[in-house]
Amino acid sequence: MADVQLGARIDKKVKVAIQAVCDEKGLKLSRFVEDALIDKLEEMVDAREVARLRREPKRPLREVLEALGIDEVI
Repeated sequence: MADVQLGARIDKKVKVAIQAVCDEKGLKLSRFVEDALIDKLEEMVDAREVARLRREPKRPLREVLEALGIDEVI
């Protein structure tokens, strides 16, 4: 994947905090930011899935237990 530059204005305190964490953990700032952005994108996809799942009809408890491999109800 080709690298490109991304510019953004953020609060100075946030930048200082991120840099401190990166320095402490031995991380590169660019890797930290890229990972954080990817995590946020994944959260957005997950949020869509939750909304879709909430619209699905409920399944009988028996089916749920079978799907989980639980033979008896506790």
